[in-house]
Amino acid sequence: MEDKDLMENELLVIKGVCDLYLHGTIESTSTDVHTAFKDALNESLNIQNKIYNLMAEKGWYKTENVEQPQIDKVKQKFAGK
Repeated sequence: MEDKDLMENELLVIKGVCDLYLHGTIESTSTDVHTAFKDALNESLNIQNKIYNLMAEKGWYKTENVEQPQIDKVKQKFAGK
């Protein structure tokens, strides 16, 4: 398996972990549990950001710039809802 594939897999896993910790934070019924999930979520988000930055630096995570007219069109579409 190539480095790019490994990084993509790591990113997918950490995104799933973040989702679980987010729901744990939201659904927790005690302050201690809430804090534990929130701290774990923040740490996971930091890891996710590091993985993303490394992938973007290597050109492995492509993003597209969207022109302002397209942004305005979408904003207008949802402004009335």
